[in-house]
Amino acid sequence: MRGLVIKSTGSSYIVRMDDGSDVECRIKGNFRIRGIRSTNPVAVGDYVEVQSDNRLSDKGHSVYWITEVEDRRNYIIRRSTNLSKESHILAANIDQVALIVTVNHPVTSTTFIDRFLATAEAYRVPTVLIFNKIDLLTEEELAHLEELRKLYESIGYQTLAISALAGRNGLAGLSGLLTGKTTLLSGNSGVGKSTLLNALFGREMTRTGKISDAHDKGMHTTTFSEMYELKGQRDEGQSTKESIHGWLIDTPGIKGFGTIDFEKEEVSHYFREIFRISADCRFGNCTHTNEPGCAVQQAAIEGRIAISRLESYMSLLGDCTESKYR
Repeated sequence: MRGLVIKSTGSSYIVRMDDGSDVECRIKGNFRIRGIRSTNPVAVGDYVEVQSDNRLSDKGHSVYWITEVEDRRNYIIRRSTNLSKESHILAANIDQVALIVTVNHPVTSTTFIDRFLATAEAYRVPTVLIFNKIDLLTEEELAHLEELRKLYESIGYQTLAISALAGRNGLAGLSGLLTGKTTLLSGNSGVGKSTLLNALFGREMTRTGKISDAHDKGMHTTTFSEMYELKGQRDEGQSTKESIHGWLIDTPGIKGFGTIDFEKEEVSHYFREIFRISADCRFGNCTHTNEPGCAVQQAAIEGRIAISRLESYMSLLGDCTESKYR
């Protein structure tokens, strides 16, 4: 039997079967996906094969096991905070990422944004930057927000500025981006992912939390990854019926974004403007650090590459050479 993993609780998985039913599944201790060492060998968004062993659980339900995971067309992965493992897969088989960021309350660093974008580039997943909580910003902070939007739009990324707290009225332009796609919602803890999810559905889908007064940092409210159906209406003759017209994957907030499996020579490929300008470097293997005739360093001096982007690039090079977790 085939199904789609729509929720992961760490110890078990909820799988939406092809017949529309949901079953709780487990995996055996030696189950691993070939070639991927991960804290979660099965991820939300995976298509899997499921079998029942004809036993009943303590709750009187049939016991189901995931026996196989279909090849993924893509996924978003980061270095795991569990140092006994290499990686953690945020979600699989997605059409795009909506990276939720905030200029303040809490501050999302450009280093975090750039690390996430570089990983999405590496796995060929389009990303939209969603600047949330604009209702809380001062005039100075709003001006900074516009500078960030201009920066990332000049590179080629789509951006939106929203207020999830304002409900549907604050989400102009977002719903159209989600239609017909499987979208991963991600971002730091406290940026308002849960509030955004509730606003999109018009009801409480997941619990929201407060920002820590002491540190202006977010506190985790989403504990497990889960997919939610975006439903719409379609006309069928004399009647209308609900149909799924997209999926949203909500994930726990993340504090840092450690990259994995990046080769030093490839890092510049994941920064669009650096890769484009690097064609003019004197040396084909230029690392854009201290080589003579480096077009990238010259572009940074001239303001054609943002210093923040170059600093993020350098930090990723540090990951490759020193195996740092950030």
